[in-house]
Amino acid sequence: MRQLVECVPNFSEARRPEVVEAIVAALEAGGGGEAQILDVSSDADHNRTVVTLVGTPAGVEAALFAGIAKAAALIDLHQHRGEHPRIGATDVVPFVPLRGVSMADCIALARRLGERVGRELGIPVYLYEAAATRPERENLANIRKGEFEALKDEIATRPERAPDFGPKRVGPAGATVIGARPFLIAYNLYLNTGDVAVAEKVAKAVRHLSGGLRFVKARGFLVDGQAQVSMNLTDFTRTPIARVQEAVRREAARHGCVITRAELVGLIPQAALVDAAQWYLQLDNLTPDMIIENRLAELGEAEAEPDETAFIERLAAGTATPGGGAAAAYAGAMAAGLVGMVARLTLGKKKYVEVEAQMQSVLEQADKLRADLTAAIAADSAAFDAVMEAFRLPKATDEQTAARAAAVEEAYVHAAEVPMRVARDAVAVLGLAAIAAEQGNVNAVSDAGSAAYLARAALSGAALNVRANAAAIADRDTANTWLKEIAGLEARAAEILSAVEHTLRVRQ
Repeated sequence: MRQLVECVPNFSEARRPEVVEAIVAALEAGGGGEAQILDVSSDADHNRTVVTLVGTPAGVEAALFAGIAKAAALIDLHQHRGEHPRIGATDVVPFVPLRGVSMADCIALARRLGERVGRELGIPVYLYEAAATRPERENLANIRKGEFEALKDEIATRPERAPDFGPKRVGPAGATVIGARPFLIAYNLYLNTGDVAVAEKVAKAVRHLSGGLRFVKARGFLVDGQAQVSMNLTDFTRTPIARVQEAVRREAARHGCVITRAELVGLIPQAALVDAAQWYLQLDNLTPDMIIENRLAELGEAEAEPDETAFIERLAAGTATPGGGAAAAYAGAMAAGLVGMVARLTLGKKKYVEVEAQMQSVLEQADKLRADLTAAIAADSAAFDAVMEAFRLPKATDEQTAARAAAVEEAYVHAAEVPMRVARDAVAVLGLAAIAAEQGNVNAVSDAGSAAYLARAALSGAALNVRANAAAIADRDTANTWLKEIAGLEARAAEILSAVEHTLRVRQ
């Protein structure tokens, strides 16, 4: 069964479509084909865009890092204005387990992504909900208190506002809140009044924090001149959406108002709609398997071609991309996946309690490398396509010829940088495979060995691409630096692989 995780990042932009499009494009490219965008919902009044992303844990993690980086480059919180509370360009990033993924896995994803965002992008990161490191940070509202304006003044001076990762200062991108939680329904109800005070009173009556319904967060806003009760339902299985609807309806009636329409932000689980149908239609015997689309979907899933063949089919197609560089990254990602598997098969076993801390570290590093290498699959193809685009530039005049030559040089440099990163990551995975082979569950030692050989193959494929691009550029100093580093990585890999082979002979 393919693992699936959902993420619903919220970006503080909706009034500049070109910025939203750039962030969405970065998410798509960063996922390397392992993450799919299901929905993009923008609200100009809130000046906020919510994206629903689903995919493998590694793919979604890689996509999110790319999206956060793009948002940080394009959104300045000093200039941002909107109805919705916010502290960051990428304001909140919740991971939600869907299939074959536990809440613990999502917590690990949140913490790994948070550490990387803080380290590489210099953005303060706070962990919330199930991933929170402090009880008071489980509630997002506590972290966002005072919004960006308060945070930039307090982050360096108040210890309770120190981030979990990253610097104790905020730049134009603000801070980002990353966490793990169950499925949340973002649900807005509009009232037939322009008086926002009514929406605020209704919201206060229904939200749990003020003594209302459990698992309901609510606030009142004025949107397009109409009062809006904006809600997050954090556990629809325990407080159904129909119950919330009726509570808002009753409270609005106390103020002489009615609900005029409802609005979903993002997606909703079918089970929530089935609950609502049971409530309003009094269909007490309604179950999911009575819905014909569900039965048809089960048939389709059984007959569908396995997801694992998709990349192989594209690799075999008569196109220049994906090619050898992407295949090298794919091999590296598989190697990292196997290392993670060995670590997971080792953790929690009494026989290996002495290496528990070491294997936990191996697992965290392997999962991060898997995400990076997964992202490199698409990045390698995009880099090659950029080279081809540069060659298509006009050269009718001397100026055009010079511009074309500069563009080709720049494209070749980038096309070498991607496999160069793959080569470094492959050697890092190889080192982790050596630890897994030596200290991991002996029943999985052959898997650790397979990881080592796949990592070595990834290095070889990446090195071929680096050398090919190095031969094509005019900057020989840069080219020679690459070639020297590749030679060093290959020498290091030979040492590690020799040690792995010795371990395999001893432990098998």
